[in-house]
Amino acid sequence: MTRIAILDDYQNAALDAADWASLSDCQVTVFDSHIPDPARVAGMLQPFDIIVAMRERTPFPKALIDRLPNLKLLVTAGMRNLSIDMEAARGADVVVSGTEMLGYPAFEHAWGLILALTKQIAREDQVMKSGGWQQGYGIGLSGKTLGVLGLGKLGGQLARVGLAFNMNVIAWSQNLTDERAAEIGVRNATKDELFGASDIISIHMVLSERTRGLVGATELAHMKPTSYLINTSRGPIVDEAALISALQTSAIAGAGLDVFDVE
Repeated sequence: MTRIAILDDYQNAALDAADWASLSDCQVTVFDSHIPDPARVAGMLQPFDIIVAMRERTPFPKALIDRLPNLKLLVTAGMRNLSIDMEAARGADVVVSGTEMLGYPAFEHAWGLILALTKQIAREDQVMKSGGWQQGYGIGLSGKTLGVLGLGKLGGQLARVGLAFNMNVIAWSQNLTDERAAEIGVRNATKDELFGASDIISIHMVLSERTRGLVGATELAHMKPTSYLINTSRGPIVDEAALISALQTSAIAGAGLDVFDVE
């Protein structure tokens, strides 16, 4: 019998997302909570032939792969998983494969966070449910400046919605060209200009050594005290301690996050 482990399925959604019963002579085990200790993870996963990793929630460095003698196939949700040591997997004859992912939910969610912050939807919902009524007010987006960090597929989609809101949209990344910015209909700005001029900054970059800590205390200090930071990419792109400090001191107006240093 082939043993399959599904990791970090916090929402118990994996079994409903595919026809697992169609797999013959297989036993599927779902782990619905994260286990941070590498030694426990290794012991827990040793019996399994196939492991399904839920994105990058559990890393697979060489030290872990070497302790999984039965592992033949490692599947990750999505086509990119930087937490898997591909060289170690090849050396252990472990096949690594990914699944196709939809290309639009992330930028839609970013806009959900933008609107929730600027219109104070979550805050007013809490106020009303606790017996209060209209203790704040939202801001309009028309005429405001949207700064997009990373104008790839997701960043481009987000920028187009900003244009539909009649916003002034600017973008920056290390490799952004004027031609790419013009294709989307936005302006290629400098990094300093983007942080200093934007009312809302949304991050759409891949985590790498070049982008890790890209938004730190210096960048946050350059932002307007009325501005908002949105991060739906990867937590470590933003210096988490610096962001907490900026929020606590009201150096910026707020942040919308669905990624963190430790998730």
